[in-house]
Formats: sequence, C-alpha cells, structure tokens
Amino acid sequence: MHKFGEIVLSEVQFVDTFETKLRPSLVLFEEFGNVVVMGITSNLEMEGIKLTKKEGAIKDSIIKLNYIFTISKNMIIKPLFNLSKEKMKVVLDEIIKRLKIN
Repeated sequence: MHKFGEIVLSEVQFVDTFETKLRPSLVLFEEFGNVVVMGITSNLEMEGIKLTKKEGAIKDSIIKLNYIFTISKNMIIKPLFNLSKEKMKVVLDEIIKRLKIN
C-alpha cells in the first residue's frame, strides 16, 4: 500500500497525449488500487515545492502542485524514497492554501 510522502518512479501519462513516460511522483494516497500522485519535474523554472538531492532526489527538482492525477498502482515501477515529516507538512500546507475559498 502506497502512502503519503512516498516518492515513486511511475509511468505518467502526458496531458495532451496517450503516451507515458517514467517519472518520479509524490504519492498522496492509494485507494482501491488507484494511486493519487503529484508530478515531479527537474525543470527548476516551474512553480512548486523544491525537492533537493540532499532530501533524496536524484537531482534538484520541483513537486508540481498543479499536476495531480490518478494512476493504477500497477503503473508504479518502484519506490525511490520518502519525504521527511517537515517536507510532508509543507506539501499539505500548500495544497490546503490552494483549496481555501476566498
């Protein structure tokens, strides 16, 4: 069972095509064989939450808050590492901030 804070290598489908590519993703939760994840990019020009090599990433990256999607648990190739509790709180705070009604 995949849990919040786990960074996994997964097959990710692109928004504008049916193609998939292997990419790191942050697990938000798993339910009934579906895993809700956030995309991670090494493009440091993108907005999101910084993830560093020191934290476990292969290269400095960005957790993309605007790229949340559901994949089958079968699309997860392998776990990579887990976020610290402090970084998990940063992610949750940013998600909640975006969900608030003005």
